[in-house]
Amino acid sequence: MRTALFLIALAATSCTGYQLGGAKPAVLRDVRNINVPMFQNDTLHPRAEALATSAAADAIVLDGTYRITDIDKADAILSGTVHTITYTPLRSTRLDTLRPEELQNQVTINWTLKDARDPMKVLASGSSTGSSRFFVDSNLQTSRNNALPDALQRASASMVSRIANGF
Repeated sequence: MRTALFLIALAATSCTGYQLGGAKPAVLRDVRNINVPMFQNDTLHPRAEALATSAAADAIVLDGTYRITDIDKADAILSGTVHTITYTPLRSTRLDTLRPEELQNQVTINWTLKDARDPMKVLASGSSTGSSRFFVDSNLQTSRNNALPDALQRASASMVSRIANGF
């Protein structure tokens, strides 16, 4: 009898502290809806702001902690800037070391989450990076354009993780 009571008590307390739902940061506990306006672009890469905005919206939808809404229903506004895009050669051709075969791009997005009712109040801010590797084909510009969305998705996933989980 005592063994059964002990096992029941142990089973009941094994989940102590666990709670259903997300683990949002305390400052964002009242935020449910986020508006994502078009990001800014500090780089010379064309359409990077559109790709970054799209990647951020996709990351928020995939995470599921927040919903994307228009400005009049939003609790917070997520603004961002594509700050840098850098390319690093990883592998060169055997006969010409100045001609890369494989490159890595790294994207940095600076972002700020502001209260929709008081845009002067910053709820969270930070900088997120993402990278991707790609092989260079005959057209370097096409290779760079094709690899950029992947790096932006990784940076956006990092950004949403900080907003949704606090890390």
